[in-house]
Amino acid sequence: MVAEEAAMEQEKLASRNPRTIPITETQFLSWKRQKDAEASAKRDETARKRADDIASGAVQMNGRELFLHQPWVFDNSQY
Repeated sequence: MVAEEAAMEQEKLASRNPRTIPITETQFLSWKRQKDAEASAKRDETARKRADDIASGAVQMNGRELFLHQPWVFDNSQY
């Protein structure tokens, strides 16, 4: 019942100005969660692909990655 009333209210507001349709806080939070989940999934996929490429030797490691994977390179106790 509440959803129907909200939908009717949005239609009423949209009829006044079709270019701006206000959304409810719940709709915004739902959209935001979905957007954050998509961004997180994309970040995770990129990081996984980068790790696979480093492991196969397809790309060069940056300094931080080199330190994480081969810390003995930075050992100054030999000098």
